[in-house]
Amino acid sequence: MKTQATALILGATGGIGGAMAQRLHRGGWTVTALHRNAGQQVASDGIRWIQGDAMNAADVAHAARGAAVIVHAVNPPGYRNWAQLVLPMLDNSIAAARAAGSRIVLPGTVYNYGTDAFPVVHEDSPQNAFTRKGAIRVEMERRLATASTTGVRSLIVRAGDYFGPNAANNWFSQALVKPGQPVTTINNPGKFGIAHQWAYLPDVAETMCQLLAREATLDDFARFHLQGHWDHDGTQMVNAIRRVVLEENPTATVRIKSLPWWAMMAIAPFVPTLREMREMRYLWKTPVRLDNARLLKVLAEEPHTGLDEAVRTTLIGLGCLVPRTRSTAIETVA
Repeated sequence: MKTQATALILGATGGIGGAMAQRLHRGGWTVTALHRNAGQQVASDGIRWIQGDAMNAADVAHAARGAAVIVHAVNPPGYRNWAQLVLPMLDNSIAAARAAGSRIVLPGTVYNYGTDAFPVVHEDSPQNAFTRKGAIRVEMERRLATASTTGVRSLIVRAGDYFGPNAANNWFSQALVKPGQPVTTINNPGKFGIAHQWAYLPDVAETMCQLLAREATLDDFARFHLQGHWDHDGTQMVNAIRRVVLEENPTATVRIKSLPWWAMMAIAPFVPTLREMREMRYLWKTPVRLDNARLLKVLAEEPHTGLDEAVRTTLIGLGCLVPRTRSTAIETVA
């Protein structure tokens, strides 16, 4: 994609939407973002805010005029009414992309897959999800695949559990640490010996942008897997958090304990976010690895920020860590 192309972001205040907005702006794109309260958003990172609702087809179509790319990163906060809202919002993006000639970029997950695809998952592995969110993810991709047969191009980059400095709705910020509070206890949802896959959001955004730069070579329905950070024994992430905190504050006391799943089970029926997190517990009981061989054939090397630097930047962004003298700049290896 040439510079000065326009990208529309749906979900720019979220983790991956915000990371994509920043990266696209740095790459010379004109970035617009749809928001229901556009007038209250601070003009930053070169984003032009447009008033509108992702549930309103006319609003999305209007915002997408002239856009080469629509980044569909919008999700209901806290998973509220997820089943009722997610598919209509995607349908609106598909209709807008058809009218504008845009490519849709969708951040993907491992939720699409069931145990028949484990432990190493490829882009074409069968998608037999057995959770509600997984079934919705499968249907989202099915609709994009169908749309690609009638001229609507899409790019899906699937990754492990997201974490990053501006992402509040994920396992890192909802379970491992508490945003806005110093880290004294780290809750580990997994078990020793059970590997887990993580994805640092700036790396995900960098990968997507590098793929978009190869627009002419992409399939109309293009799918790639990101390896991200492979926690080979289920302790690498929590140990990195403790290590980073102690580097900044050597006198701190930081303990690691198992996530109290029993407590989550008890209150989950009354808390939508916990209810949805409980549904995905199976991913902490078995190692699931997204294979990135297809991505490496295209990019040769996957963008990757070192784990400690990614964790440090994330903790600072979440208000869990105050750096003493170290720069907080993100260094990404392309």
